[in-house]
Parts: sequence; structure tokens; C-alpha cells
Amino acid sequence: MMACGCVNLPPGFCFSPTDEELILHFLHSKAYLPCHPNIIPDLDLSHLDPWELNGKALSSGNQHYFFTKMKENRSTENGYWKEIGVKEPIVSASEKVGFKKYLVFNLGEAPQGIETNWVMQEYHICSSGFSTASCGSTRGRRKPDKSRSKWVLCKAYEKKSSQSQQGLNCYCNDDENDSGTELSWLDEFYMTTLDDDLEEVTSMPN
Repeated sequence: MMACGCVNLPPGFCFSPTDEELILHFLHSKAYLPCHPNIIPDLDLSHLDPWELNGKALSSGNQHYFFTKMKENRSTENGYWKEIGVKEPIVSASEKVGFKKYLVFNLGEAPQGIETNWVMQEYHICSSGFSTASCGSTRGRRKPDKSRSKWVLCKAYEKKSSQSQQGLNCYCNDDENDSGTELSWLDEFYMTTLDDDLEEVTSMPN
């Protein structure tokens, strides 16, 4: 933990928890435990545009993790986060323990904003609650603090330009598999030329 409150991972370390782990070990702990792990910081989204998250959120690669208060309006100074109508359940040991929503950042004022490549997954604990059997022993567990249960855990990241043209499905792809590498136009040109040369060679008579 740095003096500014930010967390920098040591070289070679990658923070890449599953959806189940984000709910049970981080968001669930924040709601149930008075002294929860503070590796993920609390941020006010209304004061930050997505490109300002680096250095303030817990960042791992192009993914930025943070807690924020649950709000209907996700507006910032330069735009707003818009839900795209996708809601996925998160299951642990055959029990629904939470869900996540997908939002996209739009520049300007709603509803005439311009969509960007910034995507956010917003993690929620089930409002009906769930048993802690899947989290281990129930001994010493507390009821959720109502003020703490208003928190959500967010993971924000910027999609590649090529991915943003694939439609709704690109938001729901497993972004953890994104290696962050992308062919340049020069590489694509070289690969196309190589393919043409190979076709010409294979089509020549023996």
C-alpha cells in the first residue's frame, strides 16, 4: 500500500480474481466484516472519468478494480455510464451469490452521448442475501451492515477498437483472456502478403 492510498502490484504479479472470488472474498467481506481486506480502494465515480482510474484504482494490466457506492445515476464531469441491459448471475456451489451488470461510458449528456470503448462490470451481492455455507464456516459471521451493503465492486477496462465493432457480445466476452496484444496495420499487411505468396506457390504446377 502506497502513502497515497493506491496499491501497486510488484512486478510479475497479476490481480485476476474470478467473478465468484470478487463476490465472496472482496464484496461479501466488505459487507460482513468490520475489518475487511483493503487492497481494493473506495472511489467516488462522479469525480472520475474512466481514463483517470489508473493510479487511483487497483490496476492490473488494463483492468481497474474499485469499490463505489450504489447509485442510479453514474454521471461524471465529461459523460456518464450507461447500462446496456446485460445482467449475469454469479453462482457458487449451485447457489446464486450475486450478479454483475455491464455499463459503457458515453461522452456528453444523456441520452445523446457518444459511446466510448470503456466498459465497466458492476458486481452486486444478492439483495435477498445468501447462506454463508459456500464461504466456509458460518461461525462468527455477522449480518450485513446496511451502510456497507450499499457498496458495489467495479471492474473497468478499455476495449480494443476492433472489439468495439463486434456488437453486444464483445462486452460479455471473457476479458481476462485479452492479452493486450494487437496486430499493427504493418503486421496485417505482411500477413496478407504472405498468405497471397503461399497461395501462389501452392497453385503452381508440379
